[in-house]
Amino acid sequence: MELEKTIAYAIVFRQSWSMRQAENRSCLVAESPLALAARLGQEACAALEEGYRSGMGQFLTPPGVAGLLAGMFDSAEGDVRLLDIGAGVGALTAAFVEEVLGRAQKPRSLHLTVWEAEEAFIGRLERVLEGCVEAGRGAGVPTNYMVNRGDVLRGAVELVQEDDLFRAPLRRRGFTHAIMNPPYRKINTDSEARLLLRRAGLETSNLYTGFLWLAAMLLDSNGQMVAITPRSFCNGPYFLPFRERFFGLMWLERLHVFDKRDTLFAGDDVLQENLVMYARRGDKPHTSVVLSSSDGLPSGNGRARTVPYSRVLDPADSGRVVHLALELADDDVRGAVMGLPARLTDLGIGVSTGRVVDFRARDLLRKEPGDGTVPLIYPVHFNSGCVHWPYPGSRKPNALLAAPETEELMVPNGVYVLVKRFTAKEERRRVVATVFRPEGNLAGFASVGFENHLNYFHHRGGGLDDRLAEGLAMYLNSTVVDSYFRQFSGHTQVNATDLRGMRYPSRRQLYKLAERAPAGTRDQEAIDSGVEAMIQTSQR
Repeated sequence: MELEKTIAYAIVFRQSWSMRQAENRSCLVAESPLALAARLGQEACAALEEGYRSGMGQFLTPPGVAGLLAGMFDSAEGDVRLLDIGAGVGALTAAFVEEVLGRAQKPRSLHLTVWEAEEAFIGRLERVLEGCVEAGRGAGVPTNYMVNRGDVLRGAVELVQEDDLFRAPLRRRGFTHAIMNPPYRKINTDSEARLLLRRAGLETSNLYTGFLWLAAMLLDSNGQMVAITPRSFCNGPYFLPFRERFFGLMWLERLHVFDKRDTLFAGDDVLQENLVMYARRGDKPHTSVVLSSSDGLPSGNGRARTVPYSRVLDPADSGRVVHLALELADDDVRGAVMGLPARLTDLGIGVSTGRVVDFRARDLLRKEPGDGTVPLIYPVHFNSGCVHWPYPGSRKPNALLAAPETEELMVPNGVYVLVKRFTAKEERRRVVATVFRPEGNLAGFASVGFENHLNYFHHRGGGLDDRLAEGLAMYLNSTVVDSYFRQFSGHTQVNATDLRGMRYPSRRQLYKLAERAPAGTRDQEAIDSGVEAMIQTSQR
Protein backbone atom coordinates (compact mmCIF):
# COMPACT_ATOMS: atom_id res chain seq x y z
CA MET A 1 0.00 0.00 0.00
CA GLU A 2 2.79 2.41 0.92
CA LEU A 3 4.56 1.52 -2.33
CA GLU A 4 1.40 2.30 -4.32
CA LYS A 5 1.10 5.68 -2.56
CA THR A 6 4.73 6.45 -3.28
CA ILE A 7 4.25 5.58 -6.95
CA ALA A 8 1.07 7.69 -7.10
CA TYR A 9 2.82 10.68 -5.51
CA ALA A 10 5.70 10.26 -7.94
CA ILE A 11 3.30 10.25 -10.89
CA VAL A 12 1.55 13.37 -9.62
CA PHE A 13 4.88 15.10 -8.95
CA ARG A 14 6.13 14.12 -12.40
CA GLN A 15 2.97 15.48 -14.03
CA SER A 16 3.16 18.68 -12.00
CA TRP A 17 6.87 19.12 -12.83
CA SER A 18 6.21 18.48 -16.51
CA MET A 19 3.41 21.05 -16.53
CA ARG A 20 5.68 23.65 -14.89
CA GLN A 21 8.42 22.92 -17.42
CA ALA A 22 5.94 23.33 -20.25
CA GLU A 23 4.77 26.62 -18.74
CA ASN A 24 8.36 27.81 -18.43
CA ARG A 25 9.09 26.85 -22.02
CA SER A 26 5.95 28.68 -23.08
CA CYS A 27 7.10 31.81 -21.24
CA LEU A 28 10.52 31.61 -22.82
CA VAL A 29 9.01 31.30 -26.27
CA ALA A 30 6.66 34.20 -25.60
CA GLU A 31 9.51 36.50 -24.55
CA SER A 32 11.52 37.41 -27.62
CA PRO A 33 15.29 38.00 -27.37
CA LEU A 34 14.73 41.77 -27.65
CA ALA A 35 12.02 41.78 -24.97
CA LEU A 36 14.32 39.73 -22.75
CA ALA A 37 17.15 42.22 -23.35
CA ALA A 38 14.87 45.13 -22.43
CA ARG A 39 13.81 43.46 -19.18
CA LEU A 40 17.30 42.38 -18.19
CA GLY A 41 18.68 45.78 -19.13
CA GLN A 42 16.34 47.46 -16.66
CA GLU A 43 17.40 44.98 -13.98
CA ALA A 44 21.08 45.59 -14.68
CA CYS A 45 20.71 49.36 -14.56
CA ALA A 46 18.77 49.22 -11.31
CA ALA A 47 21.58 47.17 -9.74
CA LEU A 48 24.26 49.77 -10.54
CA GLU A 49 24.91 52.87 -8.46
CA GLU A 50 23.24 56.07 -9.63
CA GLY A 51 25.57 58.05 -11.89
CA TYR A 52 27.93 55.13 -12.52
CA ARG A 53 26.73 54.39 -16.06
CA SER A 54 26.75 58.03 -17.16
CA GLY A 55 30.31 58.33 -15.84
CA MET A 56 31.28 55.32 -17.93
CA GLY A 57 29.37 56.58 -20.98
CA GLN A 58 26.95 53.63 -20.82
CA PHE A 59 23.48 54.30 -22.22
CA LEU A 60 21.61 51.08 -22.97
CA THR A 61 19.65 50.98 -26.20
CA PRO A 62 15.84 51.06 -25.78
CA PRO A 63 14.05 48.32 -27.78
CA GLY A 64 12.42 50.76 -30.21
CA VAL A 65 15.78 52.30 -31.07
CA ALA A 66 17.36 48.85 -31.40
CA GLY A 67 14.63 47.82 -33.85
CA LEU A 68 15.19 50.98 -35.89
CA LEU A 69 18.90 50.23 -36.25
CA ALA A 70 18.41 46.58 -37.12
CA GLY A 71 15.89 47.45 -39.82
CA MET A 72 18.37 49.65 -41.69
CA PHE A 73 20.59 46.84 -42.96
CA ASP A 74 20.21 46.30 -46.67
CA SER A 75 20.72 42.54 -46.67
CA ALA A 76 21.74 39.70 -44.37
CA GLU A 77 22.08 36.51 -46.38
CA GLY A 78 24.59 33.70 -46.53
CA ASP A 79 26.90 33.20 -43.57
CA VAL A 80 26.34 36.31 -41.46
CA ARG A 81 29.02 37.30 -38.94
CA LEU A 82 27.76 40.10 -36.69
CA LEU A 83 29.95 42.32 -34.50
CA ASP A 84 28.54 44.29 -31.56
CA ILE A 85 31.22 46.24 -29.64
CA GLY A 86 30.03 47.53 -26.28
CA ALA A 87 27.01 45.23 -26.39
CA GLY A 88 25.54 46.00 -22.96
CA VAL A 89 22.97 43.26 -22.35
CA GLY A 90 22.60 42.56 -26.08
CA ALA A 91 19.58 44.61 -27.18
CA LEU A 92 21.10 45.51 -30.57
CA THR A 93 22.23 41.96 -31.30
CA ALA A 94 18.80 40.64 -30.29
CA ALA A 95 17.08 43.19 -32.53
CA PHE A 96 19.35 42.23 -35.43
CA VAL A 97 18.60 38.52 -34.98
CA GLU A 98 14.85 39.13 -34.85
CA GLU A 99 15.03 41.38 -37.91
CA VAL A 100 16.99 39.04 -40.18
CA LEU A 101 15.10 35.91 -39.07
CA GLY A 102 11.86 37.67 -39.96
CA ARG A 103 12.91 38.40 -43.53
CA ALA A 104 11.94 36.31 -46.54
CA GLN A 105 15.64 35.81 -47.37
CA LYS A 106 17.09 34.46 -44.15
CA PRO A 107 20.79 33.98 -43.41
CA ARG A 108 22.31 30.57 -44.01
CA SER A 109 23.95 30.85 -40.59
CA LEU A 110 24.46 33.42 -37.83
CA HIS A 111 27.63 33.92 -35.81
CA LEU A 112 27.31 36.62 -33.16
CA THR A 113 30.44 38.22 -31.68
CA VAL A 114 29.96 40.67 -28.83
CA TRP A 115 32.35 42.68 -26.67
CA GLU A 116 31.44 43.96 -23.24
CA ALA A 117 33.63 45.22 -20.40
CA GLU A 118 30.98 45.74 -17.70
CA GLU A 119 30.90 42.58 -15.56
CA ALA A 120 27.44 43.48 -14.27
CA PHE A 121 26.09 42.96 -17.79
CA ILE A 122 27.86 39.75 -18.79
CA GLY A 123 25.53 37.15 -17.26
CA ARG A 124 22.43 38.84 -18.63
CA LEU A 125 24.11 39.31 -22.00
CA GLU A 126 24.73 35.56 -22.21
CA ARG A 127 21.07 34.85 -21.40
CA VAL A 128 20.00 37.12 -24.26
CA LEU A 129 22.43 35.41 -26.64
CA GLU A 130 21.06 32.01 -25.63
CA GLY A 131 17.64 33.38 -26.55
CA CYS A 132 19.07 34.37 -29.95
CA VAL A 133 20.36 30.82 -30.45
CA GLU A 134 16.90 29.45 -29.63
CA ALA A 135 15.28 31.90 -32.05
CA GLY A 136 17.73 30.86 -34.77
CA ARG A 137 17.03 27.19 -34.13
CA GLY A 138 13.30 27.84 -34.35
CA ALA A 139 13.77 29.54 -37.74
CA GLY A 140 16.04 26.79 -39.05
CA VAL A 141 19.13 29.03 -39.02
CA PRO A 142 22.19 27.63 -37.17
CA THR A 143 23.23 30.29 -34.65
CA ASN A 144 26.17 30.53 -32.28
CA TYR A 145 27.89 33.28 -30.35
CA MET A 146 31.13 34.42 -28.76
CA VAL A 147 31.36 36.76 -25.77
CA ASN A 148 34.58 38.77 -25.37
CA ARG A 149 34.97 40.15 -21.86
CA GLY A 150 37.20 42.84 -20.46
CA ASP A 151 38.95 45.77 -22.13
CA VAL A 152 37.11 46.31 -25.41
CA LEU A 153 39.69 48.69 -26.86
CA ARG A 154 42.67 46.50 -26.07
CA GLY A 155 41.04 43.38 -27.50
CA ALA A 156 39.82 45.06 -30.68
CA VAL A 157 43.08 46.93 -31.26
CA GLU A 158 45.00 43.66 -30.99
CA LEU A 159 42.85 42.25 -33.78
CA VAL A 160 43.59 45.10 -36.15
CA GLN A 161 47.32 45.11 -35.51
CA GLU A 162 49.29 43.97 -38.54
CA ASP A 163 51.47 41.61 -36.51
CA ASP A 164 48.63 40.05 -34.54
CA LEU A 165 48.28 36.30 -34.84
CA PHE A 166 44.55 36.62 -35.54
CA ARG A 167 44.97 39.20 -38.27
CA ALA A 168 45.50 36.89 -41.26
CA PRO A 169 42.43 34.69 -40.74
CA LEU A 170 40.37 37.75 -39.87
CA ARG A 171 41.20 39.33 -43.21
CA ARG A 172 39.88 36.25 -44.97
CA ARG A 173 36.73 36.15 -42.85
CA GLY A 174 36.01 39.57 -41.42
CA PHE A 175 32.64 40.56 -40.02
CA THR A 176 29.84 41.00 -42.53
CA HIS A 177 27.77 43.24 -40.26
CA ALA A 178 28.37 45.56 -37.29
CA ILE A 179 25.70 47.13 -35.10
CA MET A 180 26.63 49.57 -32.36
CA ASN A 181 25.62 52.02 -29.66
CA PRO A 182 29.16 52.95 -28.58
CA PRO A 183 29.89 54.64 -25.25
CA TYR A 184 30.17 58.43 -25.31
CA ARG A 185 33.10 59.59 -23.19
CA LYS A 186 35.99 61.98 -23.69
CA ILE A 187 39.47 60.49 -23.57
CA ASN A 188 42.54 62.43 -22.49
CA THR A 189 45.56 62.87 -24.71
CA ASP A 190 47.84 60.76 -22.49
CA SER A 191 45.26 58.10 -21.53
CA GLU A 192 45.68 54.41 -22.29
CA ALA A 193 42.60 54.52 -24.52
CA ARG A 194 44.12 57.30 -26.60
CA LEU A 195 47.40 55.39 -26.95
CA LEU A 196 45.61 52.19 -27.96
CA LEU A 197 43.60 53.95 -30.66
CA ARG A 198 46.73 55.68 -31.86
CA ARG A 199 48.25 52.23 -32.35
CA ALA A 200 45.22 51.34 -34.46
CA GLY A 201 45.79 54.38 -36.67
CA LEU A 202 43.33 56.90 -35.26
CA GLU A 203 43.79 60.13 -33.30
CA THR A 204 40.51 60.96 -31.58
CA SER A 205 39.23 62.66 -28.45
CA ASN A 206 36.11 60.59 -27.77
CA LEU A 207 35.52 56.92 -27.15
CA TYR A 208 32.58 56.58 -29.54
CA THR A 209 34.60 57.49 -32.63
CA GLY A 210 37.27 55.03 -31.53
CA PHE A 211 34.68 52.24 -31.39
CA LEU A 212 33.38 53.18 -34.84
CA TRP A 213 36.88 53.11 -36.30
CA LEU A 214 37.75 49.73 -34.82
CA ALA A 215 34.48 48.19 -36.04
CA ALA A 216 35.12 49.58 -39.53
CA MET A 217 38.61 48.07 -39.51
CA LEU A 218 37.20 44.68 -38.54
CA LEU A 219 34.54 44.63 -41.27
CA ASP A 220 34.93 42.50 -44.35
CA SER A 221 34.97 44.12 -47.78
CA ASN A 222 31.42 45.27 -48.50
CA GLY A 223 30.60 44.80 -44.81
CA GLN A 224 27.73 46.86 -43.42
CA MET A 225 27.63 49.02 -40.30
CA VAL A 226 24.69 50.62 -38.52
CA ALA A 227 25.43 52.74 -35.45
CA ILE A 228 23.67 55.31 -33.30
CA THR A 229 26.05 58.02 -32.17
CA PRO A 230 26.19 61.68 -31.18
CA ARG A 231 26.14 63.97 -34.19
CA SER A 232 29.24 65.81 -32.98
CA PHE A 233 31.63 64.00 -35.34
CA CYS A 234 30.05 65.71 -38.38
CA ASN A 235 32.09 68.91 -38.11
CA GLY A 236 34.80 70.71 -36.21
CA PRO A 237 38.56 70.21 -35.81
CA TYR A 238 38.41 67.68 -32.96
CA PHE A 239 36.90 64.98 -35.15
CA LEU A 240 38.62 65.86 -38.43
CA PRO A 241 41.18 63.01 -38.16
CA PHE A 242 38.29 60.60 -37.58
CA ARG A 243 36.32 61.87 -40.58
CA GLU A 244 39.38 61.63 -42.80
CA ARG A 245 40.17 58.04 -41.80
CA PHE A 246 36.63 56.70 -41.41
CA PHE A 247 35.24 58.09 -44.66
CA GLY A 248 38.33 56.92 -46.48
CA LEU A 249 37.32 53.39 -45.51
CA MET A 250 33.51 53.54 -45.32
CA TRP A 251 30.89 54.93 -47.69
CA LEU A 252 27.72 56.49 -46.35
CA GLU A 253 24.42 55.06 -47.51
CA ARG A 254 21.98 56.62 -45.06
CA LEU A 255 21.88 59.17 -42.22
CA HIS A 256 18.88 59.53 -39.94
CA VAL A 257 18.68 62.45 -37.51
CA PHE A 258 16.26 63.20 -34.68
CA ASP A 259 14.66 66.62 -34.41
CA LYS A 260 14.32 66.32 -30.63
CA ARG A 261 17.32 65.65 -28.42
CA ASP A 262 15.49 64.34 -25.36
CA THR A 263 13.31 61.50 -26.65
CA LEU A 264 15.48 58.50 -27.58
CA PHE A 265 17.27 57.97 -24.26
CA ALA A 266 14.73 59.73 -22.07
CA GLY A 267 15.11 57.07 -19.36
CA ASP A 268 18.74 58.10 -18.93
CA ASP A 269 18.10 61.88 -19.10
CA VAL A 270 20.38 62.14 -22.12
CA LEU A 271 20.24 65.53 -23.85
CA GLN A 272 22.35 64.66 -26.87
CA GLU A 273 21.83 65.29 -30.57
CA ASN A 274 21.98 61.80 -32.06
CA LEU A 275 21.94 60.27 -35.51
CA VAL A 276 21.86 56.79 -36.99
CA MET A 277 24.51 56.10 -39.61
CA TYR A 278 24.35 53.28 -42.14
CA ALA A 279 27.64 52.81 -44.01
CA ARG A 280 29.36 50.13 -46.05
CA ARG A 281 33.03 49.27 -46.33
CA GLY A 282 34.50 49.36 -49.80
CA ASP A 283 36.32 51.35 -52.45
CA LYS A 284 33.36 51.69 -54.83
CA PRO A 285 32.06 55.28 -54.58
CA HIS A 286 28.37 55.70 -53.88
CA THR A 287 26.49 58.22 -55.95
CA SER A 288 23.81 59.12 -53.41
CA VAL A 289 22.87 59.14 -49.74
CA VAL A 290 19.44 58.84 -48.13
CA LEU A 291 18.83 61.57 -45.54
CA SER A 292 15.92 61.17 -43.16
CA SER A 293 14.67 62.65 -39.92
CA SER A 294 11.92 62.25 -37.33
CA ASP A 295 10.88 63.69 -33.98
CA GLY A 296 11.65 60.43 -32.20
CA LEU A 297 11.36 56.94 -33.64
CA PRO A 298 10.35 57.15 -37.33
CA SER A 299 6.64 57.58 -37.89
CA GLY A 300 4.36 58.98 -40.53
CA ASN A 301 5.72 62.43 -39.67
CA GLY A 302 9.25 61.54 -40.77
CA ARG A 303 11.00 63.05 -43.78
CA ALA A 304 13.37 61.42 -46.24
CA ARG A 305 15.13 62.39 -49.44
CA THR A 306 17.94 61.08 -51.60
CA VAL A 307 20.74 63.50 -52.42
CA PRO A 308 24.01 63.25 -54.36
CA TYR A 309 26.89 61.91 -52.28
CA SER A 310 28.88 65.09 -52.82
CA ARG A 311 26.02 67.06 -51.27
CA VAL A 312 26.71 65.32 -47.95
CA LEU A 313 30.48 64.84 -48.20
CA ASP A 314 32.10 67.16 -50.68
CA PRO A 315 35.37 65.61 -51.92
CA ALA A 316 36.76 69.11 -52.46
CA ASP A 317 36.19 70.05 -48.80
CA SER A 318 39.43 69.70 -46.85
CA GLY A 319 37.42 69.85 -43.62
CA ARG A 320 35.44 66.71 -44.57
CA VAL A 321 32.32 68.27 -43.01
CA VAL A 322 29.15 66.17 -43.14
CA HIS A 323 26.16 68.23 -44.36
CA LEU A 324 22.58 67.18 -43.71
CA ALA A 325 20.23 68.96 -46.11
CA LEU A 326 16.95 67.44 -45.00
CA GLU A 327 14.68 69.70 -47.04
CA LEU A 328 14.72 70.92 -50.62
CA ALA A 329 14.93 74.44 -49.26
CA ASP A 330 18.23 73.50 -47.63
CA ASP A 331 19.76 73.16 -51.09
CA ASP A 332 18.81 76.76 -51.86
CA VAL A 333 20.35 77.90 -48.58
CA ARG A 334 23.61 76.09 -49.25
CA GLY A 335 23.71 77.38 -52.80
CA ALA A 336 23.18 80.94 -51.58
CA VAL A 337 25.99 80.81 -49.03
CA MET A 338 28.43 78.85 -51.16
CA GLY A 339 27.77 81.20 -54.07
CA LEU A 340 29.07 84.24 -52.20
CA PRO A 341 32.35 85.64 -53.51
CA ALA A 342 34.69 85.81 -50.52
CA ARG A 343 36.56 83.83 -47.93
CA LEU A 344 37.62 85.56 -44.74
CA THR A 345 41.19 85.70 -46.03
CA ASP A 346 39.95 87.58 -49.12
CA LEU A 347 38.45 90.17 -46.78
CA GLY A 348 41.61 90.51 -44.71
CA ILE A 349 39.66 89.25 -41.70
CA GLY A 350 40.60 86.53 -39.23
CA VAL A 351 38.55 84.79 -36.55
CA SER A 352 39.97 83.45 -33.30
CA THR A 353 38.77 82.02 -30.03
CA GLY A 354 38.86 84.25 -26.96
CA ARG A 355 42.21 83.93 -25.22
CA VAL A 356 41.08 84.13 -21.59
CA VAL A 357 40.32 80.68 -20.19
CA ASP A 358 38.87 81.78 -16.89
CA PHE A 359 39.58 78.69 -14.79
CA ARG A 360 43.25 78.91 -15.77
CA ALA A 361 43.48 82.61 -14.94
CA ARG A 362 41.34 82.52 -11.80
CA ASP A 363 43.80 84.49 -9.65
CA LEU A 364 43.93 87.23 -12.30
CA LEU A 365 40.19 87.82 -12.60
CA ARG A 366 38.32 90.59 -10.81
CA LYS A 367 34.63 90.71 -9.99
CA GLU A 368 34.42 94.43 -10.70
CA PRO A 369 36.66 96.79 -12.70
CA GLY A 370 39.19 98.83 -10.78
CA ASP A 371 42.63 100.31 -10.97
CA GLY A 372 45.03 98.22 -13.03
CA THR A 373 42.32 96.17 -14.76
CA VAL A 374 40.93 95.89 -18.29
CA PRO A 375 37.42 94.87 -19.41
CA LEU A 376 36.79 91.14 -19.62
CA ILE A 377 33.93 90.26 -21.97
CA TYR A 378 31.74 87.15 -21.62
CA PRO A 379 28.59 86.13 -23.53
CA VAL A 380 26.66 87.39 -20.50
CA HIS A 381 27.59 90.92 -21.58
CA PHE A 382 25.55 90.52 -24.80
CA ASN A 383 22.32 92.46 -24.54
CA SER A 384 19.94 93.53 -27.35
CA GLY A 385 22.59 93.44 -30.04
CA CYS A 386 25.17 95.41 -28.06
CA VAL A 387 27.82 94.78 -25.45
CA HIS A 388 26.84 96.10 -22.03
CA TRP A 389 29.76 96.30 -19.63
CA PRO A 390 30.18 95.99 -16.74
CA TYR A 391 27.33 93.73 -15.70
CA PRO A 392 26.63 94.51 -12.02
CA GLY A 393 25.73 91.46 -9.97
CA SER A 394 26.96 89.02 -12.60
CA ARG A 395 28.36 85.73 -11.39
CA LYS A 396 31.05 86.15 -14.04
CA PRO A 397 34.05 88.45 -13.50
CA ASN A 398 33.93 91.82 -15.26
CA ALA A 399 37.65 92.53 -15.36
CA LEU A 400 41.09 91.10 -15.92
CA LEU A 401 44.16 92.28 -14.05
CA ALA A 402 46.54 94.16 -16.36
CA ALA A 403 49.88 92.50 -15.62
CA PRO A 404 52.81 91.05 -17.57
CA GLU A 405 51.38 87.53 -17.19
CA THR A 406 48.06 88.58 -18.79
CA GLU A 407 49.50 90.63 -21.63
CA GLU A 408 49.23 87.80 -24.14
CA LEU A 409 45.59 87.19 -23.12
CA MET A 410 44.49 90.68 -24.23
CA VAL A 411 43.86 92.31 -27.60
CA PRO A 412 44.06 96.02 -28.52
CA ASN A 413 40.84 97.84 -27.74
CA GLY A 414 38.92 98.42 -30.95
CA VAL A 415 35.96 97.32 -33.07
CA TYR A 416 35.41 93.55 -33.21
CA VAL A 417 32.59 91.19 -34.14
CA LEU A 418 31.96 88.75 -31.30
CA VAL A 419 30.17 85.40 -31.76
CA LYS A 420 29.01 83.08 -29.00
CA ARG A 421 30.91 79.79 -29.04
CA PHE A 422 28.17 77.69 -27.40
CA THR A 423 24.54 77.55 -28.50
CA ALA A 424 22.00 74.72 -28.62
CA LYS A 425 19.81 73.59 -31.51
CA GLU A 426 16.68 74.59 -29.55
CA GLU A 427 17.78 78.22 -29.41
CA ARG A 428 16.30 80.69 -31.87
CA ARG A 429 19.72 81.32 -33.39
CA ARG A 430 22.80 79.10 -33.51
CA VAL A 431 25.06 81.94 -34.71
CA VAL A 432 24.75 84.99 -32.45
CA ALA A 433 26.95 87.95 -33.42
CA THR A 434 27.43 91.33 -31.75
CA VAL A 435 29.64 94.29 -32.62
CA PHE A 436 32.04 95.28 -29.84
CA ARG A 437 32.96 98.99 -29.87
CA PRO A 438 35.35 100.92 -27.57
CA GLU A 439 32.71 103.40 -26.46
CA GLY A 440 30.89 104.37 -23.28
CA ASN A 441 32.26 102.47 -20.29
CA LEU A 442 34.56 100.56 -22.65
CA ALA A 443 36.33 103.69 -23.89
CA GLY A 444 39.67 104.74 -22.48
CA PHE A 445 41.18 101.25 -22.18
CA ALA A 446 44.18 100.32 -24.27
CA SER A 447 43.37 96.62 -24.16
CA VAL A 448 40.46 94.25 -23.60
CA GLY A 449 40.08 90.55 -22.84
CA PHE A 450 37.66 88.20 -24.62
CA GLU A 451 36.78 85.08 -22.65
CA ASN A 452 37.15 81.64 -24.24
CA HIS A 453 33.39 81.20 -24.75
CA LEU A 454 33.56 83.85 -27.48
CA ASN A 455 34.98 83.93 -31.00
CA TYR A 456 36.16 87.31 -32.27
CA PHE A 457 36.61 88.56 -35.83
CA HIS A 458 39.62 90.83 -36.23
CA HIS A 459 42.14 92.30 -38.66
CA ARG A 460 45.60 90.90 -37.97
CA GLY A 461 44.83 90.64 -34.28
CA GLY A 462 43.44 94.17 -33.99
CA GLY A 463 40.19 95.98 -34.59
CA LEU A 464 38.04 96.13 -37.74
CA ASP A 465 36.68 98.98 -39.79
CA ASP A 466 33.39 99.95 -38.10
CA ARG A 467 31.14 99.71 -41.18
CA LEU A 468 32.72 96.43 -42.22
CA ALA A 469 32.09 95.03 -38.74
CA GLU A 470 28.45 96.15 -38.82
CA GLY A 471 27.84 94.51 -42.20
CA LEU A 472 29.59 91.31 -41.07
CA ALA A 473 27.47 91.09 -37.93
CA MET A 474 24.28 91.54 -39.98
CA TYR A 475 25.30 88.75 -42.34
CA LEU A 476 26.14 86.39 -39.47
CA ASN A 477 22.82 87.12 -37.75
CA SER A 478 20.78 86.38 -40.88
CA THR A 479 18.39 83.44 -41.16
CA VAL A 480 20.21 82.10 -44.21
CA VAL A 481 23.47 81.76 -42.23
CA ASP A 482 21.61 80.19 -39.31
CA SER A 483 19.93 77.65 -41.63
CA TYR A 484 23.21 76.86 -43.36
CA PHE A 485 25.06 76.40 -40.07
CA ARG A 486 22.43 73.97 -38.77
CA GLN A 487 23.00 71.72 -41.79
CA PHE A 488 26.45 70.71 -40.62
CA SER A 489 26.80 71.66 -36.95
CA GLY A 490 26.52 68.51 -34.88
CA HIS A 491 27.18 69.90 -31.41
CA THR A 492 26.72 72.97 -29.26
CA GLN A 493 29.96 74.64 -30.32
CA VAL A 494 30.26 77.36 -32.93
CA ASN A 495 33.91 76.77 -33.75
CA ALA A 496 36.23 79.35 -35.25
CA THR A 497 37.12 76.61 -37.77
CA ASP A 498 33.50 76.43 -38.92
CA LEU A 499 33.31 80.20 -39.26
CA ARG A 500 36.52 80.21 -41.31
CA GLY A 501 35.12 77.55 -43.63
CA MET A 502 32.06 79.59 -44.63
CA ARG A 503 31.83 81.96 -47.56
CA TYR A 504 31.11 85.68 -47.09
CA PRO A 505 29.92 88.72 -49.03
CA SER A 506 32.57 90.98 -50.53
CA ARG A 507 33.77 94.05 -48.62
CA ARG A 508 31.61 96.22 -50.85
CA GLN A 509 28.55 94.07 -50.13
CA LEU A 510 29.21 94.16 -46.39
CA TYR A 511 29.45 97.96 -46.49
CA LYS A 512 26.10 98.11 -48.30
CA LEU A 513 24.53 95.79 -45.74
CA ALA A 514 25.65 98.16 -42.98
CA GLU A 515 23.90 101.04 -44.73
CA ARG A 516 20.52 99.25 -44.87
CA ALA A 517 19.74 99.23 -41.16
CA PRO A 518 20.61 101.22 -38.01
CA ALA A 519 23.77 100.14 -36.21
CA GLY A 520 23.18 97.20 -33.89
CA THR A 521 19.72 96.44 -35.24
CA ARG A 522 18.02 93.28 -33.99
CA ASP A 523 15.13 93.61 -36.44
CA GLN A 524 15.29 90.15 -38.02
CA GLU A 525 13.09 91.14 -40.92
CA ALA A 526 15.36 94.06 -41.79
CA ILE A 527 18.47 91.87 -41.50
CA ASP A 528 17.01 89.10 -43.67
CA SER A 529 15.66 91.41 -46.35
CA GLY A 530 19.05 93.11 -46.64
CA VAL A 531 20.95 89.82 -46.86
CA GLU A 532 18.46 88.31 -49.32
CA ALA A 533 18.70 91.36 -51.59
CA MET A 534 22.49 91.17 -51.41
CA ILE A 535 22.46 87.44 -52.32
CA GLN A 536 20.12 88.00 -55.26
CA THR A 537 22.39 90.75 -56.57
CA SER A 538 25.42 88.48 -56.11
CA GLN A 539 23.77 85.67 -58.11
CA ARG A 540 23.03 87.79 -61.17
